[in-house]
Amino acid sequence: MSLFDQAGFTVRMGWASELGAVASDCPVVVIVDVLRFSTCVSVACARGAAIVPSASPDLLRREDGGWSLSPTDIGSIPAGTRLVLPSPNGSALAVQAAGLSDAVYAGCVRNASAVARAVAGRGRPIAVIAASERGRPGVEDLIGAGAVIAALWARPSSESSAFSPEARAARAAYESAELPTAFLECGSGRELAGQGWTDDILCAAEIDADDVAPLLVDGAFRA
Repeated sequence: MSLFDQAGFTVRMGWASELGAVASDCPVVVIVDVLRFSTCVSVACARGAAIVPSASPDLLRREDGGWSLSPTDIGSIPAGTRLVLPSPNGSALAVQAAGLSDAVYAGCVRNASAVARAVAGRGRPIAVIAASERGRPGVEDLIGAGAVIAALWARPSSESSAFSPEARAARAAYESAELPTAFLECGSGRELAGQGWTDDILCAAEIDADDVAPLLVDGAFRA
């Protein structure tokens, strides 16, 4: 048993560096990168677009122009668009998870309940993986992971004994968080706000705004 092993629990929570240890036997993985990759995926898929994750920092393209890694920008994406959306955190992590699991979802505060409904019937164990920000745990991703876990906890068939201590801690973090304040005042939020992206932070803090569970199919997240 490794330091990060959560064997014996069917709902788990880990960080990006723990992906292999936490999710190696999980048929379902939920990737959470609240600021901003998984929020972008949720918004785009709710509009009928497809998002291709990429580990390459140089790829961000569509056929008729460009988008940024911004959920408020992507809020105007046309249905049917297929967008390659790289990020060093959530997008790269999704690519890694695709090599481990049959079902990889993108989760965040905006779609936590929809993701919980979707993954509930896909098998167990379920690993909810929070992206790290430049190698350090991010409060925003702990809260986002906790949102998905809280929605799983609330399902009628759930049993509290199925949730690892790490998953319980993430749930507690979400349930005690004051949104959007927690996102605005955490380190990543302050950095984004300083760059003029306060609207993205507020977008990421909207609870269950998207009724969509983006699933990675043939290399792209789709509703």
